Amino acid sequence: MKKRILTGLLAFAVVCSLTGCAVAETAAPKEEQAAAEEESSEASESTEGKKWIVATDTSFKPFEYTDDNGDFVGIDMDILDAVAKDQGFEYEVNVLGWDASIAACQAGQADGMIAGASITEERKENGWIFSDGYYDANQSMAVEASSDITGFDGLSGQSVAVKTGTMSASYAESLSEEYGFTVTYFEDSPTMYQAVVGGQVAACFDDTPIMASNIKDSGLSMKIVDGTGNDPAAYGFAIFNADNQELVDMFNKGLANIKANGTYDEILAKYLGE
Repeated sequence: MKKRILTGLLAFAVVCSLTGCAVAETAAPKEEQAAAEEESSEASESTEGKKWIVATDTSFKPFEYTDDNGDFVGIDMDILDAVAKDQGFEYEVNVLGWDASIAACQAGQADGMIAGASITEERKENGWIFSDGYYDANQSMAVEASSDITGFDGLSGQSVAVKTGTMSASYAESLSEEYGFTVTYFEDSPTMYQAVVGGQVAACFDDTPIMASNIKDSGLSMKIVDGTGNDPAAYGFAIFNADNQELVDMFNKGLANIKANGTYDEILAKYLGE
């Protein structure tokens, strides 16, 4: 860098001696452009070797959860790992919970978040910056296995459970006045499910594949009520700081590649079956 500047100054001195320093007006912008290009190059290299911090939920089976061996696994974890390997970046997962993951990203304590977060316009307006969608899911209602509730009409005067700050919470809230039920908020899905099984609430709203997985794999005494699902929306990887756009760009490129080479389908089959 110093050698290039010295060469430029010598050339400028020769030109000045021959033509006068009127050429300074054209020389300066070239030097400024060179400096800008150098700065841009240094900035692009600044994230090389960076370990990205990715926040996630504590339990959102089959997307993230602790298995019988004590390992933290799931569709989100496998997709993130496959994308990182494809794109060649390092990352560290912080298992914080839904609300805490959002707060950590907003406070700059985490660079991104993957936790089955539905891509919505409302979230975008509130500062979420999403990747391309990596899984389509909807929300529906579930009740205790022996319940005689067959639809929203059976919720009048009852309390239903939701997880704070989720699409399922918004879905339940949009129906509460029409069908005359109250909404009770929980921090995680397992606690919410136990409230349904234990009779503390009449029903719960959650992402359909999450409830289906828990009912199937955990023998949870619940059932999903037919006809209660809303329109599906895609899950996306999210950041809350535009300075981390590189992470989203890498996620999108890696996601496209693992879909093309079959890895993505293998991950889904591993957790959801063929």
